[in-house]
Amino acid sequence: MPPPLPTPPPPDDPSYPAAARDAVDLAALDRHLVECRACPRLVAWREEVAVTKRAAFRDQEYWARPVPGFGDARARVAVVGLAPAAHGANRTGRMFTGDRSGDFLFAALHRAGLADRPVALHAGDGLALRGVRLVAPVRCAPPANKPTPDERRRCGPYLARELELLGRDVRVVLALGAIGWGATLDTLAEQGWAVPRPRPRFAHGAEVVLRATAPGGPDGARPPTLTLLGCFHVSQQNTFTGRLTPAMMDAVLERAKELAGL
Repeated sequence: MPPPLPTPPPPDDPSYPAAARDAVDLAALDRHLVECRACPRLVAWREEVAVTKRAAFRDQEYWARPVPGFGDARARVAVVGLAPAAHGANRTGRMFTGDRSGDFLFAALHRAGLADRPVALHAGDGLALRGVRLVAPVRCAPPANKPTPDERRRCGPYLARELELLGRDVRVVLALGAIGWGATLDTLAEQGWAVPRPRPRFAHGAEVVLRATAPGGPDGARPPTLTLLGCFHVSQQNTFTGRLTPAMMDAVLERAKELAGL
Protein backbone atom coordinates (compact mmCIF):
# COMPACT_ATOMS: atom_id res chain seq x y z
CA MET A 1 0.00 0.00 0.00
CA PRO A 2 1.21 3.53 -0.72
CA PRO A 3 2.10 5.63 2.33
CA PRO A 4 -0.67 7.93 3.62
CA LEU A 5 -0.62 11.52 2.43
CA PRO A 6 0.78 14.09 4.87
CA THR A 7 -1.74 15.87 7.05
CA PRO A 8 -2.16 19.43 5.74
CA PRO A 9 -1.90 22.41 8.05
CA PRO A 10 -5.13 24.13 9.18
CA PRO A 11 -7.02 25.90 6.36
CA ASP A 12 -6.27 29.36 7.83
CA ASP A 13 -2.52 28.69 7.97
CA PRO A 14 -0.53 30.63 5.31
CA SER A 15 1.16 27.37 4.30
CA TYR A 16 -2.11 25.52 3.67
CA PRO A 17 -2.14 26.05 -0.14
CA ALA A 18 1.31 24.50 -0.44
CA ALA A 19 -0.20 21.14 0.54
CA ALA A 20 -1.99 21.15 -2.83
CA ARG A 21 1.11 19.43 -4.18
CA ASP A 22 -0.05 16.25 -2.45
CA ALA A 23 -3.41 16.09 -4.31
CA VAL A 24 -3.46 12.83 -6.26
CA ASP A 25 -6.16 13.91 -8.71
CA LEU A 26 -8.41 16.84 -9.60
CA ALA A 27 -11.14 15.77 -7.18
CA ALA A 28 -8.65 15.71 -4.28
CA LEU A 29 -7.31 19.09 -5.36
CA ASP A 30 -10.82 20.57 -5.36
CA ARG A 31 -11.56 19.17 -1.91
CA HIS A 32 -8.42 20.75 -0.54
CA LEU A 33 -8.98 24.04 -2.36
CA VAL A 34 -12.51 24.76 -1.18
CA GLU A 35 -11.46 24.62 2.48
CA CYS A 36 -8.68 27.21 2.06
CA ARG A 37 -8.77 30.30 4.32
CA ALA A 38 -5.12 31.25 3.99
CA CYS A 39 -5.64 34.86 2.83
CA PRO A 40 -7.54 36.83 5.53
CA ARG A 41 -8.37 39.79 3.27
CA LEU A 42 -9.86 37.58 0.58
CA VAL A 43 -11.79 35.45 3.06
CA ALA A 44 -13.28 38.56 4.66
CA TRP A 45 -14.26 40.03 1.28
CA ARG A 46 -15.77 36.90 -0.27
CA GLU A 47 -17.89 36.37 2.86
CA GLU A 48 -18.92 40.02 3.20
CA VAL A 49 -20.15 40.03 -0.40
CA ALA A 50 -22.16 36.89 0.32
CA VAL A 51 -23.98 38.71 3.12
CA THR A 52 -24.52 42.13 1.56
CA LYS A 53 -25.21 40.65 -1.90
CA ARG A 54 -26.33 42.46 -5.00
CA ALA A 55 -30.02 43.36 -5.12
CA ALA A 56 -30.64 41.15 -8.14
CA PHE A 57 -29.34 38.13 -6.20
CA ARG A 58 -30.71 38.91 -2.75
CA ASP A 59 -32.67 35.63 -2.63
CA GLN A 60 -29.70 33.48 -3.63
CA GLU A 61 -27.18 31.76 -1.40
CA TYR A 62 -23.62 32.66 -2.41
CA TRP A 63 -20.88 30.06 -2.71
CA ALA A 64 -18.39 32.39 -0.91
CA ARG A 65 -15.50 29.90 -1.00
CA PRO A 66 -12.49 29.31 -3.24
CA VAL A 67 -13.62 28.32 -6.74
CA PRO A 68 -12.28 25.09 -8.30
CA GLY A 69 -11.32 24.71 -11.94
CA PHE A 70 -14.06 23.69 -14.33
CA GLY A 71 -14.17 21.70 -17.53
CA ASP A 72 -12.75 18.63 -19.22
CA ALA A 73 -10.49 16.54 -16.97
CA ARG A 74 -8.58 15.53 -20.13
CA ALA A 75 -8.41 19.05 -21.49
CA ARG A 76 -6.01 19.89 -24.29
CA VAL A 77 -6.50 23.63 -23.71
CA ALA A 78 -6.26 25.28 -20.28
CA VAL A 79 -7.75 28.78 -20.10
CA VAL A 80 -6.15 30.84 -17.32
CA GLY A 81 -8.16 33.81 -16.08
CA LEU A 82 -7.52 36.07 -13.09
CA ALA A 83 -9.87 35.45 -10.14
CA PRO A 84 -13.56 34.84 -9.42
CA ALA A 85 -15.90 37.82 -9.71
CA ALA A 86 -17.56 38.85 -6.44
CA HIS A 87 -21.11 38.39 -7.76
CA GLY A 88 -20.19 35.87 -10.46
CA ALA A 89 -18.20 32.77 -9.57
CA ASN A 90 -18.13 33.79 -5.89
CA ARG A 91 -21.92 33.49 -6.06
CA THR A 92 -22.33 30.45 -8.32
CA GLY A 93 -19.25 28.44 -7.33
CA ARG A 94 -18.16 27.84 -10.93
CA MET A 95 -15.50 29.60 -12.98
CA PHE A 96 -16.78 32.46 -15.16
CA THR A 97 -20.40 31.63 -14.35
CA GLY A 98 -22.93 34.30 -13.46
CA ASP A 99 -21.41 37.52 -14.82
CA ARG A 100 -20.95 39.40 -18.09
CA SER A 101 -17.36 38.22 -18.54
CA GLY A 102 -18.53 34.63 -18.38
CA ASP A 103 -21.41 35.36 -20.74
CA PHE A 104 -18.89 36.56 -23.34
CA LEU A 105 -16.51 33.65 -22.80
CA PHE A 106 -19.06 30.83 -22.81
CA ALA A 107 -20.76 32.22 -25.92
CA ALA A 108 -17.37 32.17 -27.65
CA LEU A 109 -16.59 28.64 -26.42
CA HIS A 110 -19.94 27.49 -27.79
CA ARG A 111 -19.30 29.09 -31.18
CA ALA A 112 -15.97 27.27 -31.24
CA GLY A 113 -17.62 23.93 -30.49
CA LEU A 114 -15.95 23.72 -27.08
CA ALA A 115 -19.08 24.18 -24.93
CA ASP A 116 -22.39 22.39 -25.37
CA ARG A 117 -24.43 25.56 -24.79
CA PRO A 118 -23.81 29.31 -25.06
CA VAL A 119 -25.01 30.40 -21.62
CA ALA A 120 -23.75 29.47 -18.14
CA LEU A 121 -26.35 30.06 -15.42
CA HIS A 122 -25.23 28.18 -12.33
CA ALA A 123 -23.08 25.24 -11.26
CA GLY A 124 -25.92 22.74 -11.67
CA ASP A 125 -27.12 23.78 -15.12
CA GLY A 126 -25.52 20.79 -16.87
CA LEU A 127 -23.17 22.81 -19.06
CA ALA A 128 -20.18 20.79 -20.28
CA LEU A 129 -16.91 21.76 -21.94
CA ARG A 130 -15.04 19.66 -24.50
CA GLY A 131 -11.24 19.73 -24.54
CA VAL A 132 -11.06 22.85 -22.35
CA ARG A 133 -10.60 23.54 -18.65
CA LEU A 134 -11.00 26.93 -16.97
CA VAL A 135 -8.54 27.74 -14.19
CA ALA A 136 -7.18 30.82 -12.43
CA PRO A 137 -4.08 31.92 -10.51
CA VAL A 138 -6.28 33.28 -7.66
CA ARG A 139 -9.29 31.27 -6.48
CA CYS A 140 -11.09 33.75 -4.19
CA ALA A 141 -12.82 36.95 -5.26
CA PRO A 142 -10.53 39.92 -4.49
CA PRO A 143 -11.70 43.46 -3.66
CA ALA A 144 -11.79 45.62 -6.82
CA ASN A 145 -10.71 42.50 -8.78
CA LYS A 146 -7.12 43.17 -7.67
CA PRO A 147 -5.35 40.45 -5.70
CA THR A 148 -2.11 41.51 -4.06
CA PRO A 149 1.23 40.00 -5.11
CA ASP A 150 1.36 38.09 -1.80
CA GLU A 151 -2.13 36.66 -2.41
CA ARG A 152 -1.17 35.58 -5.91
CA ARG A 153 1.97 33.86 -4.63
CA ARG A 154 0.13 32.13 -1.79
CA CYS A 155 -2.56 30.80 -4.14
CA GLY A 156 -0.04 29.73 -6.79
CA PRO A 157 0.19 26.05 -5.73
CA TYR A 158 -3.40 25.46 -6.87
CA LEU A 159 -2.71 26.56 -10.44
CA ALA A 160 0.58 24.66 -10.41
CA ARG A 161 -0.93 21.38 -9.26
CA GLU A 162 -3.90 21.66 -11.60
CA LEU A 163 -1.59 22.12 -14.59
CA GLU A 164 0.52 19.19 -13.37
CA LEU A 165 -2.51 16.93 -13.07
CA LEU A 166 -3.60 17.93 -16.58
CA GLY A 167 -0.02 17.64 -17.82
CA ARG A 168 -0.16 14.63 -20.14
CA ASP A 169 -3.04 16.13 -22.15
CA VAL A 170 -2.66 19.92 -22.25
CA ARG A 171 -1.06 21.27 -25.41
CA VAL A 172 -2.12 24.94 -25.15
CA VAL A 173 -2.47 27.40 -22.29
CA LEU A 174 -4.61 30.40 -23.20
CA ALA A 175 -3.88 33.27 -20.81
CA LEU A 176 -6.59 35.90 -20.46
CA GLY A 177 -4.81 39.14 -19.59
CA ALA A 178 -1.35 40.08 -18.35
CA ILE A 179 -1.77 38.62 -14.84
CA GLY A 180 -2.82 35.24 -16.19
CA TRP A 181 0.08 35.38 -18.66
CA GLY A 182 2.64 36.20 -15.96
CA ALA A 183 1.29 33.61 -13.52
CA THR A 184 1.39 30.95 -16.23
CA LEU A 185 4.98 31.73 -17.18
CA ASP A 186 6.06 31.67 -13.52
CA THR A 187 4.32 28.34 -12.94
CA LEU A 188 5.62 26.67 -16.09
CA ALA A 189 9.18 27.82 -15.40
CA GLU A 190 8.99 26.27 -11.92
CA GLN A 191 7.74 23.03 -13.47
CA GLY A 192 10.68 22.63 -15.82
CA TRP A 193 9.51 24.35 -18.99
CA ALA A 194 12.15 26.42 -20.78
CA VAL A 195 10.85 30.00 -20.82
CA PRO A 196 12.60 32.07 -23.51
CA ARG A 197 14.85 34.96 -22.58
CA PRO A 198 14.08 37.79 -22.64
CA ARG A 199 10.84 36.82 -20.93
CA PRO A 200 7.94 36.99 -23.42
CA ARG A 201 5.65 39.97 -22.91
CA PHE A 202 1.89 39.73 -22.91
CA ALA A 203 -0.02 40.87 -25.98
CA HIS A 204 -3.29 39.89 -27.56
CA GLY A 205 -2.48 37.12 -30.01
CA ALA A 206 1.01 36.56 -28.61
CA GLU A 207 2.22 33.00 -29.09
CA VAL A 208 5.16 31.35 -27.34
CA VAL A 209 6.33 27.75 -27.66
CA LEU A 210 7.87 26.31 -24.51
CA ARG A 211 9.90 23.10 -24.41
CA ALA A 212 10.02 20.62 -21.56
CA THR A 213 13.39 20.35 -19.85
CA ALA A 214 12.33 17.78 -17.23
CA PRO A 215 9.62 15.18 -16.64
CA GLY A 216 6.49 16.49 -14.99
CA GLY A 217 3.00 15.66 -13.82
CA PRO A 218 1.93 13.03 -11.31
CA ASP A 219 3.27 10.20 -13.45
CA GLY A 220 6.20 12.00 -15.06
CA ALA A 221 4.35 12.38 -18.38
CA ARG A 222 4.15 15.61 -20.34
CA PRO A 223 4.22 16.62 -24.00
CA PRO A 224 7.56 17.80 -25.43
CA THR A 225 6.20 21.27 -26.17
CA LEU A 226 3.47 23.55 -24.90
CA THR A 227 2.15 26.72 -26.53
CA LEU A 228 1.18 29.78 -24.50
CA LEU A 229 -1.33 32.07 -26.22
CA GLY A 230 -2.29 35.57 -25.08
CA CYS A 231 -5.78 37.08 -25.23
CA PHE A 232 -7.19 40.25 -23.74
CA HIS A 233 -9.21 39.43 -20.64
CA VAL A 234 -12.95 39.00 -21.16
CA SER A 235 -13.70 41.76 -18.64
CA GLN A 236 -16.52 44.20 -19.31
CA GLN A 237 -13.91 46.94 -19.54
CA ASN A 238 -12.50 45.20 -22.61
CA THR A 239 -15.64 43.76 -24.20
CA PHE A 240 -17.87 46.82 -23.74
CA THR A 241 -15.26 49.17 -25.19
CA GLY A 242 -14.49 46.96 -28.19
CA ARG A 243 -10.91 46.30 -27.15
CA LEU A 244 -11.89 42.62 -27.29
CA THR A 245 -14.55 41.77 -29.85
CA PRO A 246 -16.30 38.43 -30.48
CA ALA A 247 -14.36 38.09 -33.73
CA MET A 248 -11.05 38.58 -31.91
CA MET A 249 -12.01 36.00 -29.30
CA ASP A 250 -13.11 33.56 -32.00
CA ALA A 251 -9.79 33.89 -33.80
CA VAL A 252 -7.79 33.13 -30.65
CA LEU A 253 -9.94 30.08 -29.84
CA GLU A 254 -9.61 28.76 -33.39
CA ARG A 255 -5.84 29.09 -33.10
CA ALA A 256 -5.92 27.27 -29.74
CA LYS A 257 -7.98 24.47 -31.30
CA GLU A 258 -5.60 24.20 -34.24
CA LEU A 259 -2.54 23.95 -31.99
CA ALA A 260 -4.24 21.51 -29.60
CA GLY A 261 -5.60 19.26 -32.33
CA LEU A 262 -9.24 19.79 -31.38
